[in-house]
Amino acid sequence: MSDFRKYLPGPELNKIAGPTARAHGDARLGSPRAQGLFGTWKKLFEAPFRGITTSGSAMPGLFLLQPDGAPVAAICDAAENLVALLTSAQKQSMMFPVDSPMWRHWQNTELYVEDYGLRLDAVDANIREAVMRVIRASLSQQGYDMSRNVMRLNRFLGDLVGGPEVLGEWSYTFCLFGNPSTELPWGWQFFGHHLCFHCLLVDGQMTLTPSFMGAEPAFADEGPFSGIRMFEDEEKAGLALMRAFDSEQQTQAIVAYSLMGGDLPEGRRHFADNLHLGGAFQDNRIVPYEGLAAPDMSKQQRDSLMSLIDKYLVPLPDGPLQARRQEIEKHLQDTHFCWIGGTDEESPFYYRVQSPVIFIEFDHHAGVFLTNERPEKFHVHTIVRTPNGNDYGIDLLRQHYQNSPHHKHDHG
Repeated sequence: MSDFRKYLPGPELNKIAGPTARAHGDARLGSPRAQGLFGTWKKLFEAPFRGITTSGSAMPGLFLLQPDGAPVAAICDAAENLVALLTSAQKQSMMFPVDSPMWRHWQNTELYVEDYGLRLDAVDANIREAVMRVIRASLSQQGYDMSRNVMRLNRFLGDLVGGPEVLGEWSYTFCLFGNPSTELPWGWQFFGHHLCFHCLLVDGQMTLTPSFMGAEPAFADEGPFSGIRMFEDEEKAGLALMRAFDSEQQTQAIVAYSLMGGDLPEGRRHFADNLHLGGAFQDNRIVPYEGLAAPDMSKQQRDSLMSLIDKYLVPLPDGPLQARRQEIEKHLQDTHFCWIGGTDEESPFYYRVQSPVIFIEFDHHAGVFLTNERPEKFHVHTIVRTPNGNDYGIDLLRQHYQNSPHHKHDHG
């Protein structure tokens, strides 16, 4: 990874706009660009949910309601322990009905603008620890470690740019949807700068998308978090797959060679999302397939594609991970891989893996708090979604209400 230190901002370029997260958020929201972004998000949020699709309508019958060994009892215990610690005002602020549209109200900027949820840097340490126990119970050990490292790198960035109150280890918001239960559907949401998870539990089954992980910079070279490195596996496996293609396959996979302009389709790059298409509030985006289809790959290349996808399933605990893998393998023939950027060791790049049941994006970003105007390998964003209507487990929840005898909406 290239050195980020030459891009540390001086006082005139520093983006920290206030001494606290609230003050910073308020100041930043005064800018026309932020107002435009949040205005667009509001419109997108108000549209009924369809899911990311290739055509505007979701393919039916893709997702099966069946137990997958999700650790529901352990997650439920951890969540009940958390709720027992909360005041009635805190509960009211962070608990929503299981089918609430607020599932879709998340964002991955550092701007603290929400007036709901449990904000971890504003609650007692025992409540914070109880929240993290819910997340730990829900994820694999590696997934939990990854999420904690994203949080630590957020603080590392805060220290680098002199804004630890804005970019902190605990600058994250947690919400519950439905009441913790081993029988009825419920779930949780966790979001903030560079880290967002949505976990729905329904009939012994788990979904964990949309999920977002990123870091600027993606490694810490000093201080208490020195030695943490993120996203190397996702970067190396993507590049290795691209390089395993012959020149004809590469030509098919490449959408554009330039990340910034040049041959990049007009409007493809966005100031907030860079090259991501599946970012916050893009729940209904139409994203046609691009690039190289799996049937045009060799058996070995398809195996490499599957092992790349595996890097993004890591946060799931064992049962849900195996179930998700089978679901993806079932649609491997309809899976597409596309690429933007160069393919040498130094080149930053973007890639997407897309099928009827999985949507993965990896993007090297330009600086937000650091000053690099072009994408660099030390700033990474990754997104995983479930297209065709099952982000937030919405399709499974719909099936649950269709099929379950009690038809009870347990609205907390």
